[in-house]
Amino acid sequence: MNLSEVKSSEIKNLDLLAKQVVEGFITGIHKSPFHGFSVEFSEHKLYNKGESTRQIDWKLFAKTEKLYTKKYEEETNLRCHIIIDNSASMHYPLVKNQTLENLDKVGFSAIAAASLMEILKRQRDAVGLSIYSDTYEYYAPEKGSERHRKMLLHQLEQLLVSESKTTTETYKYLHEIAEKIHRRSLIFLFTDMFQTNQEDEALFEALRHLKYNKHEVVLFHTYDAKTELNFNFDNAPKKFVDVETNEEINVYAENVQEKYKEIVEDYFKELKNKCLQYKIDYVPVDINKGYNAILTTYLLQRKNFK
Repeated sequence: MNLSEVKSSEIKNLDLLAKQVVEGFITGIHKSPFHGFSVEFSEHKLYNKGESTRQIDWKLFAKTEKLYTKKYEEETNLRCHIIIDNSASMHYPLVKNQTLENLDKVGFSAIAAASLMEILKRQRDAVGLSIYSDTYEYYAPEKGSERHRKMLLHQLEQLLVSESKTTTETYKYLHEIAEKIHRRSLIFLFTDMFQTNQEDEALFEALRHLKYNKHEVVLFHTYDAKTELNFNFDNAPKKFVDVETNEEINVYAENVQEKYKEIVEDYFKELKNKCLQYKIDYVPVDINKGYNAILTTYLLQRKNFK
């Protein structure tokens, strides 16, 4: 099934959608540096008479005429915590009926998180979730059970239909989250990084707090490149309203486009350099470009997680 054909009514079934995203991604793995990477189980072993037949790989039997079982890791390999910014700016662009071709930033982040959870499940890794806006909306610790994953999927589905008109102090809630994660984990943060200049330093102090206890932190800087980076609007006069502060400005897009893009590109470079300084992986993510960059980042991080 072509993901672009998924109807808006189907996008709320994140479990099915995440499976489709991951299957599409896995199909291309054999052409990538991850050829041979196990996305289902650790390895095969010969079946011994008397063992349970539940894990016999019958497809492999059809090819080899030998009985092999899927040998899973006995313990979780990795602990992952996903954090999603649910403030008002993450609900841009304004979308009435979200589809894979027409998402706001928080909708994109929800599908990305569900896809990460699907591939984490296949690797038998544990996953936790935090969602924040002007409050710490949701927290679940890292677990690997199917019941736990379904509970997290339900929370992510709410993001696809929720509305937010709140500001947030990202750094405040990152400190709270850091206090809750005690065992070393891989942490993924989805945020558009919209805050005042005065909050920049506080935000990076919070990210440094997340690095405490040797956690690995990945910042998925989530944005809509068409308008938020390239300022690509038609040249009719427009009123721009800050969704968090309600400040307004009337402007012809063409008159400021070049200068705007220059300033934003400089900001992106500054974010990248600061992340490099604090040993945080910075991954800019255009919501119009799909999920491969996110899933590839997970594979790279998992491969290098010691």
